[in-house]
Amino acid sequence: MRIAVLKELAPGETRVAATPETVKKFIGLGAEVAIESGAGEAASVADADYAAAGASVGDRAATLKGANIILAIQGPDPASLKGFAEGAWLAAGLNPFGERARVDAYAKLGIEALAMEFMPRITRAQSMDILSSQANLAGYKAVLMAASAYGRAFPMMMTAAGTVSAAKAFVMGVGVAGLQAIATARRLGAQVSATDVRSATKEQILSLGAKPIFVENVAGIEGEGAGGYATEMSDEYKAAQAELVSAHIAKQDIVITTALIPGRPAPRLISDAQLATMRSGSVIVDMAAESGGNVEGSVSGEAKRIHGVTVIGAKNIAALMPADTSALFSRNLFNFLSAFWDKEAGKPVFDEEIGNAVRLTQGGKVVNERLLG
Repeated sequence: MRIAVLKELAPGETRVAATPETVKKFIGLGAEVAIESGAGEAASVADADYAAAGASVGDRAATLKGANIILAIQGPDPASLKGFAEGAWLAAGLNPFGERARVDAYAKLGIEALAMEFMPRITRAQSMDILSSQANLAGYKAVLMAASAYGRAFPMMMTAAGTVSAAKAFVMGVGVAGLQAIATARRLGAQVSATDVRSATKEQILSLGAKPIFVENVAGIEGEGAGGYATEMSDEYKAAQAELVSAHIAKQDIVITTALIPGRPAPRLISDAQLATMRSGSVIVDMAAESGGNVEGSVSGEAKRIHGVTVIGAKNIAALMPADTSALFSRNLFNFLSAFWDKEAGKPVFDEEIGNAVRLTQGGKVVNERLLG
């Protein structure tokens, strides 16, 4: 069983899909590991570190030659994949909805593409969930980005020259990223409030010492949405939420938006009119900018000044912390493959629940129900 780890070629991508730690673990299972030269450089992992862990290091052609499993952060260009073993698996974040043509190309190549972001949110798959591991650190980093752009202090400070008031931070969307954003803003000394369409998150917000801001008298989601994610809300709820947010956001200094709906554009949470009510110098970090944005006017990868408010369209935040995010992503991949490793067969053998959930292509065809529906 030969496992190939590719160097990421997407602009701005600094992460790597294996670390010396996971290389050793794969070799311990009996696998051979090949690393593309320079794959870990941006994540502070030298080729020599991989070699010391027992991996072979070479160019892409040498790395892919005879590979049975290909590991990557983002889906590689199908044209760059040559020389792998027949029926090879590709495990990575494949963005199946946004890159459907690329998925079709994997099928034509005979690759069994495994989309790690389709990992079901069940207890036994938690250690394999790349969305959660990356969102956790992204939520932390988003608050630091806001703090860097904000022209004032976060905590209240009492000095001989007078008192500096604490910043008011509002987190919209209380998933993994939102919860970490709340915790980080609290650690920095801000007064934190948060909201979500899932009523069950109210207790989580309170447990972190923040103030929950929820729509009253209009039904939201009781508990979790489909697969643990929020779903599209009714027009009545959207109107009530917009009214609530308008009143609250005008008093905020920092806003972090995190709302995403799998396979759909990000929901619009903040309008241009609402932006205009915020005081000059406020900062918004739109963590959903790559999916269309929660904030009107936000642009992925750019920081814009709108009505005196700095709107940061976050792009691939996880790549801003490559050493830690790579370590977590690579452990997700190892936990995924090792959980199904058959020692006699010398390879992983997936069960139906998880295998069918992540498998996009097989036998030259697209087979995932979420892409065929």
